[in-house]
Amino acid sequence: MEQHWAKIIESMGEDLERPGLVDTPKRAAKAYAFLTRGYSQSVDEVVNNALFPSDSSEMIVVEDIEMYSLCEHHMLPFIGKCHVAYIPTGQVLGLSKVARIVDVFARRLQIQESLTSQIAETIMSVTNAEGVGVIIEAQHMCMMMRGVEKQNSRMKTSSMLGSFRSEQKTREEFLSLLQR
Repeated sequence: MEQHWAKIIESMGEDLERPGLVDTPKRAAKAYAFLTRGYSQSVDEVVNNALFPSDSSEMIVVEDIEMYSLCEHHMLPFIGKCHVAYIPTGQVLGLSKVARIVDVFARRLQIQESLTSQIAETIMSVTNAEGVGVIIEAQHMCMMMRGVEKQNSRMKTSSMLGSFRSEQKTREEFLSLLQR
């Protein structure tokens, strides 16, 4: 990847011998490896059997999970918050594991619509929940830094599965908890 970054920088007309750029291909390669580390992670690895027996059948909400991803169309960042809710059926997921699942998928080249669905489907599969709701709100640098250059635009996506899709009251409870 380092060699490719060197070629990209040179194709911009820059001089790789310039003091500020001497190590940039190496740093850029390292940065992009970090930003896309989700490709080298698996859900099983990050969950690490952190499912715990529970009699709870009430909604669990984890909100404002910071997330950073790269738009697959321009490889520019989109940054925002992810809100996850689920209704357990005999087991709960370790709290940090919810955020780790968000990161596994966010740290890949991605579009927000797919990211939202991947997180919801994974939480549903891992927990065997009665239902799952995921909402992501993010700002996209591909829309802010280039193209239409709209600085205050924000995109919101949702994925509702199980009882969050079939039961209006469940969906409304989730949405009302986020508005507090």
